[in-house]
Amino acid sequence: MRLDKYLKVSRLIKRRTIANEACDTGRISVNGKVQKASYDVKIGDVIGIRFGEKQVEAKVLSTKEPIRKDEAEELFEYL
Repeated sequence: MRLDKYLKVSRLIKRRTIANEACDTGRISVNGKVQKASYDVKIGDVIGIRFGEKQVEAKVLSTKEPIRKDEAEELFEYL
């Protein structure tokens, strides 16, 4: 699954366009490297998101789809 789509489906970022813009500006990293929106997310990847001064890290647990809103938290765990 594409990185921008994963961020939207997992509810880490609210909209896919915002996730795409965050990737383009270098605020999203996977396993310590800045990645583009087209990066293919795999189970075990650690996604880092910078929101201004705040840094959020989440480990990918699943990439299954389709996913319901109440199941979105099962896709990742915060580190």
